[in-house]
Amino acid sequence: MDILLIPGLWLDASAWDDVVPAVEALGHRPVPVGLPLHASATLDDQVAAVLAAVDAASGRPMVVGHSAAATLAWLAADARPERIARVAFVGGFPATDGRAYADFFEVRDGVMPFPGWEPFEGPDSADLDERARHDFAAAAIPAPGGVAQGVVRLTDERRFDVPVLVVCPEFTPAEAQEWIAAGDVPELAKVKHLDLVDLDSGHWPMLTRPAELARLLAP
Repeated sequence: MDILLIPGLWLDASAWDDVVPAVEALGHRPVPVGLPLHASATLDDQVAAVLAAVDAASGRPMVVGHSAAATLAWLAADARPERIARVAFVGGFPATDGRAYADFFEVRDGVMPFPGWEPFEGPDSADLDERARHDFAAAAIPAPGGVAQGVVRLTDERRFDVPVLVVCPEFTPAEAQEWIAAGDVPELAKVKHLDLVDLDSGHWPMLTRPAELARLLAP
C-alpha cells in the first residue's frame, strides 16, 4: 500500500526521513508529501499538493497527517472518499468546517514562525533533548499565513465512511475518547470506523519513535 505522509507545521517532507525505511521494511511504499511552504502559499495550495499525491498513488492509499496536518489528511478524505483506504492522524485532530486551519500563534509579516519551546513544555517535548530542540528550532520553516489562517471547507459526508486511525503520542487513547465524547472533536464523533492506538512519545514521534510509529501505521 502507498502511505502518504503529510508533515505538520514548521516541517517539510524530510521530517519523515527516519519513518520511510521502517515503512518500507514492513512492505509498504511511503510517500512523504512535499507541501508548498513559500510565504504566499495558501491552504488551497497545500490541499492541491495532497490531492495530487492521492491521485498519483498506486491503488487506494493511506493518508497520514501529523498534528495540524490531520486537517489536510481529512480534507483529502472529504475530496476523495472513494480513493482513500484509510486516514491516520498523528498527534492531532481535524478542524471542523468553517474553522481556521491552524491559527494557533501570531502571524507576522505574512507567516507564523515557530514560537519556541515554551508553548510545548511538558508531554509534547519531554522526549526531545536539548540538541534535538535546537536542531528542530533551527530548521523550522515559518508556516505561511495563508495556510494557518485558511478556512477549512468540508462538503462530502462520505468522508465519515473512510476508516480513521488516531495515533495518540503525548495524550492517551482514553483522553482522546473523552474529548470526542465531550464534543471537542466533532468530526471524529461521526466517523464509522475509528481506532485509537497509544504511542509513548512526545508530539513529534517521527523524530523520536520512527520505527514504532511505522509499525502502528503499517502493521
